Amino acid sequence: MTKNISILSIFGVIALIVVGYNAQKMDLNLQNSSVLTGYTLIAVMLCVALLNTRKKLSMIPLGKASSWVVFHVVGGLLCVALFWVHTNTFWPRGLYEGFLAGAFYLVSLSGIFGYLLQRLNARKLTKTGIEVIYERIPLELREIQEKAEEYILECTETTGSDVLANHYLNTMVWYFQKPRFYWSILFGVGNSTVWFRTEGASVKRYLNSEELDYFRRLEELFELKILVDTHFVHQNLNKKWLLLHVPLSVGLVIMALWHLLLVEVYAL
Repeated sequence: MTKNISILSIFGVIALIVVGYNAQKMDLNLQNSSVLTGYTLIAVMLCVALLNTRKKLSMIPLGKASSWVVFHVVGGLLCVALFWVHTNTFWPRGLYEGFLAGAFYLVSLSGIFGYLLQRLNARKLTKTGIEVIYERIPLELREIQEKAEEYILECTETTGSDVLANHYLNTMVWYFQKPRFYWSILFGVGNSTVWFRTEGASVKRYLNSEELDYFRRLEELFELKILVDTHFVHQNLNKKWLLLHVPLSVGLVIMALWHLLLVEVYAL
């Protein structure tokens, strides 16, 4: 991936130099360089926007997803540089131009934030030591819950005691039903572990050796569920970020095409 970034970055810098040089040459010849820079900017924006199309056509071999992400990142940074070349300023004057610039920077900043967020989340998910597909998380949690209830039933039948079963129904079943402690997992607080140990300490004193063995099995399932919940939290956050970035990007592309149309109409 690092190699792809380096190669595409070189191409991006070369493209920027070529466009900048030709734009300056046109200005010296009293030609309208904004036509060149504007069309180039829109062309790169449309190419960058193809990443979302690539995701929807994942079944078609269109290259590695990681390569497309690199192209999206480098292309996005190139768009920022081309925007400055096109406007000759950081923030253009005028209400309409300012609104368009604001939308452009909002998309750019959300893209940079999302890229850093996904890199950080990827590292956190790698540390879990397991791989979980987001769409399969409900099934994974259901299997964990069924296993926990299987242990509870087996414990009750084997020991003839319902102490652990009552504890499970009154407290732990809540935890195993679905992802819990979203914000504490997100910020790495560890409230789920504290909660389980606190609740466990209140019942362990009443368990015999056989029941303690089943309780330890529940602890193993608890540890597994923490890992699955971690995948849910960080993958869910990635998807929520896309719900912001993608609509903003589509809106920006539409605004840019409308801007191009207006320029062409008034140029006639």
